[in-house]
Amino acid sequence: MLSIRNPKGLGVPYPCPLSKPKAALRVMPEADSPDNSEAYSLDAMARSKLAALEARALLRQPVETARDGVWVERGGRRLLSFSCNDYLDLSRHPAVKQAAVEATQRYGAGAGASRLVTGNHPLYAALEAKLAALKGTAAAMVFGSGYLANVGIISTLAGANDAVFVDELAHNCILTGAAASGGAVHAFRHNDVEHLAALLTAERSKHRHALIATDGVFSMDGDLAPLPDLAALAADHGAWLLADDAHGVGVVGGGRGSSFAFTPHPDVPLQMGTLSKAVGVYGGYLCASQPVIDLLKSRAASFVYSTGLPPATVAAASAALDIIANDSVTVAKPLAKAKLFTNALGLAPAQSAIVPVVLGDTKKALAAAALLEAEGFLVAAIRPPTVPQNSARLRVTFSAAHDDADILRLADLINTRVLVS
Repeated sequence: MLSIRNPKGLGVPYPCPLSKPKAALRVMPEADSPDNSEAYSLDAMARSKLAALEARALLRQPVETARDGVWVERGGRRLLSFSCNDYLDLSRHPAVKQAAVEATQRYGAGAGASRLVTGNHPLYAALEAKLAALKGTAAAMVFGSGYLANVGIISTLAGANDAVFVDELAHNCILTGAAASGGAVHAFRHNDVEHLAALLTAERSKHRHALIATDGVFSMDGDLAPLPDLAALAADHGAWLLADDAHGVGVVGGGRGSSFAFTPHPDVPLQMGTLSKAVGVYGGYLCASQPVIDLLKSRAASFVYSTGLPPATVAAASAALDIIANDSVTVAKPLAKAKLFTNALGLAPAQSAIVPVVLGDTKKALAAAALLEAEGFLVAAIRPPTVPQNSARLRVTFSAAHDDADILRLADLINTRVLVS
């Protein structure tokens, strides 16, 4: 038996296919055989899958985009973007950029190693202290990205004898972390507290530990999770609650995120988020108790085996958090502008900086995005599998830097040219 690094066991031996006796290995036909070369061709497989995606209007490719605040340049055209998660425009703030420059000059361009080796440069302590203060927890830790954070948090705290209860519309990284835990995974209907309660009643007693995981602000729908109700269920059933605040921090709850959008504040022991949306930089984090943070810094594979963030990124995020903590006027703008938009379209009031205009059909959503682009607006069409089947949509996001007149002009276009078609 070979001993290879197991993401759960961090080096514990477990069976590896390479350790099988030769007789047990399946012998493949000659690669250059006329009858089999295409069957085993990597490129042929890729071309087949690409063709299938294109036939369903689901093929996606990155488009080169030069961003200048809420304005972007694509294909030689200047467009007003409503498709960016830089809700406070902090990626361009002078103080944030200056912090990045000074950190690079002082510490260099990269961390050089994982944080448990030599990559834990002095800037991390200040950033993690500010995150803990913002979220009202005893401690915090920074990961390489939000995706890495959720994968590491969930797969470390939950194991084979445990259960993870996940909102069906939770971000993919939550689902990936739940699957990586090796435990039982139970999906509950979106924001359906009664369904979650029924699942907990039926399944909780079968497992050692239980974790409830949800977005705080849902990335494709813009609505808030019912955190007070989820926290109450967690307490009643001896479960731990994790809220992914990627799209909440800096925007809702006075900038402190979704857990602070309710009065009284619910008990959310695992407050996770990213530094790449309203914070305007890059990275992920968890705010929690000191013992939980200490455990994850020692055992979360996505932390242990990842190089630390560049000093410039950490310093820029730290400067951005100072702005979020002290500039309540700017923090309030994205939600106010989103509400201006929903009011103009006669939609339910926005709960965050994200407003979906659900059109259903994928091709209709693509056509709507193309129509708006022709009028000078960049509004992303979101298709399956990012959203459920038959729920393709325009995902409209709002920045503190958007002008109200432009928001109303966009709303009028959608009302008169998209929703009537």
